[in-house]
Amino acid sequence: MPVIDCHYRPPFLLANGYLQSILPSLVRRIDCDHFERERLITDDGDFLDLDWSRVSPSSMGKTLLIISHGLEGHSRRPYVAGIAREANTQGWDALAWNFRSCSGEMNKTLRFYHSGATDDLQRVIEHAHGLGYQHIHLVGFSMGGNLSLLYVGRQGRDLPQHVKSVVAFSVPCDLAASALCLAERKNKIFMWRFLKDLKEKIEAKAIDFPEAVNAENYHQIKTFQHFDDRYTAPIHGFNDAADYWAQSSCKAVLKDIRIPALLVNAKNDPFLPEPCFPYAEARESEWLSLEVPRSGGHVGFIELNRRHAYWMERRVVEFVKQHS
Repeated sequence: MPVIDCHYRPPFLLANGYLQSILPSLVRRIDCDHFERERLITDDGDFLDLDWSRVSPSSMGKTLLIISHGLEGHSRRPYVAGIAREANTQGWDALAWNFRSCSGEMNKTLRFYHSGATDDLQRVIEHAHGLGYQHIHLVGFSMGGNLSLLYVGRQGRDLPQHVKSVVAFSVPCDLAASALCLAERKNKIFMWRFLKDLKEKIEAKAIDFPEAVNAENYHQIKTFQHFDDRYTAPIHGFNDAADYWAQSSCKAVLKDIRIPALLVNAKNDPFLPEPCFPYAEARESEWLSLEVPRSGGHVGFIELNRRHAYWMERRVVEFVKQHS
């Protein structure tokens, strides 16, 4: 499919990638009081917390958007709630699910979540289909975008027919390259925040599973390579950080996608170096469209209008309408 410099243009004075990445989380508020929480018990003795935003009881079984959040995010982040709101205005239901340990309550098993855990996304899709939804569209942001693209790529021609399309924003398609980028001095504040949030979960796991997790000297961890070597890889069955990144990066399976797929990565995203822009893969695929706006930051794409809707939300609606 063509590689497009799409038509998103940032508001005046808001073109900076860092500003676009930070500002929405500070100032944007979207009502989530109508979300209905459901706890899905998994077959391995754990749980996933799902937040539903339904148009009405009678809408069940029609079109559904399943929304996957980013690293250390959750279902009520503004970028997730914004998509759910726009889906509802179109008469579609939305299901924003929380990765293990991200719903406000620590999960029960040793494992928690990681960029390659497509089995949990599959559980959510199967659950929704079991409720009668025949037209399911996946929407993912950052890590959730990698997860969504990785899932449909891994499934390839065996993807369930009720999964109709996938849209992903700000995706670290090459996890190794993105991890190295985040370790750079310019991204120190982001790296510090991620590791600070993850520290609480590691400490909780160390209490529940002292034979497998040790939180001592956590302060020595300064990068994702340190964190993934020490925790993510051994907890989830990878050899080391490099093995985890190689197996969990969606870039390797983009060629295997067999449903309409849209990937939008801003050129000024501070988290994404050049390897995270899969130009060649998009040109060679009849299914994958890559859009690379000059601005947008990381899960930003701010837009100023009376409806307080961002460009990301409008783009999702346009794409899903094309493939419903």
